[in-house]
Amino acid sequence: MTTRDTIRVSEIFGPTIQGEGALIGQPTVFVRTGGCDYRCSWCDSLHAVDSEYRDTWKAMPPEDILAEIEKLTGGKPIMVTLSGGNPATQPLDRLIEQGKAKGYSFAMETQGSVVKPWFADLQMLVLSPKPPSSGMGTDWRVVANCVRTAKAAPTVLKIVVFDEADYAFAREASERFRELPIYLQPGNHTPPPPEDDSATVDQEGIDDRMRWLVDKVVEDKWYGARVLPQLHVMLWGNKRGV
Repeated sequence: MTTRDTIRVSEIFGPTIQGEGALIGQPTVFVRTGGCDYRCSWCDSLHAVDSEYRDTWKAMPPEDILAEIEKLTGGKPIMVTLSGGNPATQPLDRLIEQGKAKGYSFAMETQGSVVKPWFADLQMLVLSPKPPSSGMGTDWRVVANCVRTAKAAPTVLKIVVFDEADYAFAREASERFRELPIYLQPGNHTPPPPEDDSATVDQEGIDDRMRWLVDKVVEDKWYGARVLPQLHVMLWGNKRGV
């Protein structure tokens, strides 16, 4: 097993439910990889992003990751959600291949900044370009290449919205990729510091933002958009591993 074959893992946990987007409410196990090519201003998973915490990440071969998934699920196939950080920066092809051979299915969320051929092997690719409030930029050509590379794999857009500029960004994304379903969610403006997942969430403030977002969509007659909460934040706040 070479270093190139190993995957940097921040945490593996579940079974729990998917808290957002197209698969909201679906039972899943999360494999959260370590490392990211972005640094969003409101990131809620800095423990899997900031290189300051790389000593907490574990380099694991796909066989060991799959063994941990099987241990958590009792060997019963389930959806596996690949998250991060940016999981697209990791060599996940063999994990997906081996997991699918045992009946597991795989969904992944990425900002669309890195393209990998194994996107086509996913059961769902969630592209989540980061809006202006993140402080990051988006290369729409790379996002389009992600869509093309995924081929027949179901692909959706998911955009976090904090303000008017983010909303306009989401509208632009939808116009650029009219063939893709789009999911909008209000951003959590009270993300946890990496060392404290018990940090208080301003759920009332998030709910206010969601009501505003619903009103915007209805007012603009943007009936193709789907507005959803972050269900895991509603249920567990900033708690990690759920």
